[in-house]
Amino acid sequence: MNRFKITELGKDVFWLRDAEREHLVRVLRLSPGDLVVGYDNTGKEYTSVIVNIEDKSVTCRILSTDQPDVEAHTKVFMVSGLSKGEKMDWVIQKGTELGMAGLVPLRAKRSIVHIEGKKAQDRVVRWQKIASEASKQSHRVQEPKIFEVSDWKDLKAHLPEDTQWLIPYEEEKTQRMATVLGTMSAEHPIAIIIGPEGGFEQSEVAWAQEKLGAQSVTIGPRILRTETAALAALTLVLGHFGDLG
Repeated sequence: MNRFKITELGKDVFWLRDAEREHLVRVLRLSPGDLVVGYDNTGKEYTSVIVNIEDKSVTCRILSTDQPDVEAHTKVFMVSGLSKGEKMDWVIQKGTELGMAGLVPLRAKRSIVHIEGKKAQDRVVRWQKIASEASKQSHRVQEPKIFEVSDWKDLKAHLPEDTQWLIPYEEEKTQRMATVLGTMSAEHPIAIIIGPEGGFEQSEVAWAQEKLGAQSVTIGPRILRTETAALAALTLVLGHFGDLG
């Protein structure tokens, strides 16, 4: 069945508006009587039947409610240095499929891309849409939050106070990701800080260690592209805590 993000939830019905309505009507060409699934980012999904299609909304009557066990039990956030081209799009799409809880785009010293103001806001809107579409495709019931484009000093305010921080770093030669994960709690969120194309400057790693309590780790002997490193690190963390594999 086709999946939609609910615009408004009632007692026995929900409504789809704006882009969700347009997709249902103009792209999928569904009609009253067709079955659909709605989710509202609370962890629940609702199998429903379309009962009415109007100019600005679609009304769906709820037939059953479920809370599928599809979300990662350990919340893992990505903090990704701004990168050029479609690399961030790729990380958001695939990270959503894998199970990340959210992503903070980070202005790093070696970032080639620099976006501010309305351009940054528009980019976040587009990235959130990518996360939403990937959530539907992967049958998630809570789509990741894409945070505003941020500086280092903003990171701590975005994520929960008990977040555990990791920073994969190519100059780290001894502290392996697997070893550090063994010291972390599955009950507390984990944030993975990934550098842009040119990696992090040593001063940035030192700041993360001092201000965030981040642990620098190696994820292998080879130098990975930023998008590869992000997805490899996310997979390692989720796999360690039993959410993959």
